[in-house]
Formats: sequence, structure tokens, C-alpha cells
Amino acid sequence: METGQQEQFAEIDKLRDELLTNIKCDVEPPKQLDSREVLTRIENVILGMVATLSKDEAPVLVLPSRSDWANVSFDSAVGLQMIAGSSVTTVRSDCPLSVKKFAQIFKILSIIYKLVQSNSYATKRDIYYNDTQLFGYQRAVDCIVDDISCMLQVPRRTLHVLATSKGFLCGDLSYLEGDGSRVNCLSSSAAVPVSSNVAGIKNIVSSAKFVLIVEKDATFQRLIDDDFCSKLCPCIMITGKGFPDVNSRLMVRKLWDTLQIPIFALVDADPHGIEIMCIYKYGSAMSFEAHSLTVPSVRWMGLLPSDLQRLRVPQDMLIPLTQRDESKLHSLLRRPYLASQPSWQKEMDLMRQNKVKAEIQSLSAIGPDFLSKVYLPNKLRYGGWI
Repeated sequence: METGQQEQFAEIDKLRDELLTNIKCDVEPPKQLDSREVLTRIENVILGMVATLSKDEAPVLVLPSRSDWANVSFDSAVGLQMIAGSSVTTVRSDCPLSVKKFAQIFKILSIIYKLVQSNSYATKRDIYYNDTQLFGYQRAVDCIVDDISCMLQVPRRTLHVLATSKGFLCGDLSYLEGDGSRVNCLSSSAAVPVSSNVAGIKNIVSSAKFVLIVEKDATFQRLIDDDFCSKLCPCIMITGKGFPDVNSRLMVRKLWDTLQIPIFALVDADPHGIEIMCIYKYGSAMSFEAHSLTVPSVRWMGLLPSDLQRLRVPQDMLIPLTQRDESKLHSLLRRPYLASQPSWQKEMDLMRQNKVKAEIQSLSAIGPDFLSKVYLPNKLRYGGWI
């Protein structure tokens, strides 16, 4: 039995040894900012406005353009990083089109200043309800908090603004929350919500062989129902329930930094799923936070476009690519990190040639428990990741 287990984990152990050998020790994370430095950066923004007003000019806020790919560079050891001197967007206080956003930014800056000064925390939802008439809708607050984070070059959690987590964890994992409470994922009958204060987590204990990022909550719940984590081998599963929130990404990074075990991604064989995997691996527009939000060692477990042919997934489970899908695929193939992933490019080219996509659930057409009892065990045993 022990020999069988060693064979089962041989490829995973080999990958872990490879990852540990390739860790770049010269990549230093940026130093943590203290509260005084955060307050100083906010004060400098306000002083800039006062100086402009003293010249009888209208104040202007300058924000980095978070959606411009020209603003980021790629480092294989870190992921996407914001380039110094990136292109910017100006928000003017004397322009009818931007005056409301100017007021919203100013209001949130004042709230953040008070939070940092008093060492207290608020959720983005709390900020929205502070002045619903000014903000109009929650999304406005979410975007402005990200803008302020980029403008000040300060991680969101250092601004004392918390986001409600939407991700879940399960498997061989226990840890202490920032408030001292013990979380034991193994003893829980259901998945455990990802903490809203990942930075405060300590004393992580696990004998897991790997971490599995699952794109969709439905697939995650199905794997829980099949007892995947306990039947196959000790492992940890995490889902961001689609497009990952910051806390889910922070948690994946925390697990890598602490346990340094392989991390695999299980996503749909479609452009959206591939993009989600890339966000965990390489990051997104919040690229100045790459050191704490990305895990470049993530491997693509599935669902691979080549799996659809190899496993003869029934034709009625394949979905034609839409024009939007093809546009997204084209955009992904142009991103700077794809040059270092020829095997990923090959899979994406295959998707483009065949003009079809498929969800992970399509494997249930082969067998109801094919995913947990055949597909994933074989991928893990024979190193079927890229």
C-alpha cells in the first residue's frame, strides 16, 4: 500500500522538488508600509490639491490606467508588474463629466485616512453606506478603492479597507485567524469561507501534497460530495467562485509561501477559464501588488482543450466559440506571459482551430464520478499538467 502511495505521488513530489530548486531567492518582496507612511502619502495628495487651489487652479487627481496592458511588464518570478511612469487618467474637479468621481475619490480618501489613523477597519460595503447618495452603487466604491490603492502604491489591506470574501476552502488545513480563533478545515462538515484578513492568518498546519484551485463553485461542491480530498490523498481545495476576489488570491499565495507544495488549476476549457487561471498565476491590473497576489508556479491541470479529443467528450457537450470568445482568446495570446508558456499556447491554438469550448461538467457525460475517480487521479499520477 505504501509503495502504491509513493507511486501515486511520485510525479507530484518530482514537481515539488523542481519548484523548490527554481525558486529565485533574489526576488525580494517590497517592504511593508507602516501607518505613518500611508497617512503621509494621503497627506501629500491633499497638499497637492491645496497648492493647486492657491494658484486659483482647479485640483486634478492623476490615476494610473489600470486597464492598459502597456502599463505592465512581465517577470517570470513575480508575474505582472506595473511600470514606473505608466500612462495615467486625470480626474478633474472642474469638469462636469468627472466632478462626481473627484468628489467620490476625495470622500473615500478622507474615510481611509480616519481608518488608518484610528487603526480601525471597514469593508467596502461600509464605505458605500457611508454616503449612498454620493456613490450611487457599490461598484463605484470598489473601483475607486482600487484606483486609490494604485495611486498611492499601497496594498488595499494596508488602507484598512476589507472586502467580503467570496471564496471557500476545504481539505487538510488548519490555522489561526487574526483574532486568535482556530480554523480546522478537516473537521468541518462543509467548506470554510476564506478569511477577510488573510494577512492575519498564522500557524498554518497541513500535510497536503498539493493545492487545487477550482474555478467554479459547482465543481468544488461536487468534489467535496465525492470526498476527493480524503479519498485520494491529503490535499487542499480552494475556489474563488469564478473570477477570484483578492482574498482568495491572497490565500493561494499564503499557502504557497507557507507550504511550498504544487498548486494546480482546474478551470473550464474556455477563454474565460484560462483568464481566471492566469490571474491566480500572473496577476491582473493591480500589478504593483504582484508579490502578494500571484503564484507563478501554478500549473494548468485541466480541463485542457486536448483532453476533449483524447477523452472523446461527447459532441453534444462541446460548445461553439462565440465571437466574444475568439476575441478574448486573441487577447490572451498577445499577453506578455504567454511567450514563456509554449505548451499553453499550443492548447489555446487547438481551441482556436477546433472553435469549441467545454465546461468541466462535460466530463460527467463520460461518467457521473469520472472527474473525481478517473480524470484527476490519473492527471496526478502521471503528471498530466502543463
